[in-house]
Amino acid sequence: MSDELWDRLSELGGNVAALHRELVEQAQADPEQEPAGRVPSLATMARVVRRERQAGRVLPSARARHGRVHRAVYDRALAELAFPGMVDEAGQASPPAVQTAVPTAPDVSTEAVPPVDGVRLYVPGAHVVASRQVGEVTEAIAHTVAARGIACVYGDAGQGKTVAVHQALRLLPRRIPVHQAQVAVKPALPQLRAALLTAFGLPATALTNRTDAADRALIEAFTTSGVLLIDDVQRIAAPELDYLRLLADAPTTQMSLVLCGAGAERTLARAPALASRVLTWQHVPRLAAPQITAVLRRFHPLWHTAADADRPAARG
Repeated sequence: MSDELWDRLSELGGNVAALHRELVEQAQADPEQEPAGRVPSLATMARVVRRERQAGRVLPSARARHGRVHRAVYDRALAELAFPGMVDEAGQASPPAVQTAVPTAPDVSTEAVPPVDGVRLYVPGAHVVASRQVGEVTEAIAHTVAARGIACVYGDAGQGKTVAVHQALRLLPRRIPVHQAQVAVKPALPQLRAALLTAFGLPATALTNRTDAADRALIEAFTTSGVLLIDDVQRIAAPELDYLRLLADAPTTQMSLVLCGAGAERTLARAPALASRVLTWQHVPRLAAPQITAVLRRFHPLWHTAADADRPAARG
């Protein structure tokens, strides 16, 4: 399927029947185009779309979950999430703000769960630099939280996805609680359920093997406004991802989901029911070459007096 048709399908919320109907109407209205009989059948188009998505092609949908948030409520929530000014990598004021990392070295042995109320860089004196990439992630998460939707933040390993997401969550108003679920590699459903219970401060040990009680507790937890962050979501298999979809689909759900990880978009493509409910797809690219020196100097004072290295000798 061409990129133009794929984009139009995205605008239609993934409705293949609506896209097929448009193509037939266009063919009937314009005699110079192929006749309507030459337009692929609806079944053929649905099969092509299914094959494309199974191959990993992402269908970004710009629609929030139906009936969850009225436009006026969304606009008011987005206005309340306005962030303070910040300094970008060039040292100029722009939104959002550069935040200083915790200056003391953390005790990794005593803190198993990364903090969600700040960005820990593990480098004394380092700063989170408000690069263009960080700003885009911040805007995407603010949009998602205002709409009470689901966001997918993806990109190659080492591009700063986790730091950008934590920075965005740190800038949310204090009244919005943030929960982070720590998931193992390929967790079974009981393990995923236990991770979610732990994220909400619920008794995971007592509820893990009591399926009905655990499900009711999680559904109740999802009725409160807030954000649930799942980093390294690529570790979760498709059947377990569908459990997240069931929780998000509950009529009483008010919780926003932020799914982050390297290859997260390919992982969600294998769970099309959940992928179709993602409101915001945010790619985090690597820094452009002109950004690197400015970002390094803003990142840590060590680089303030460093001379620019020769591109061939320093490999850029």
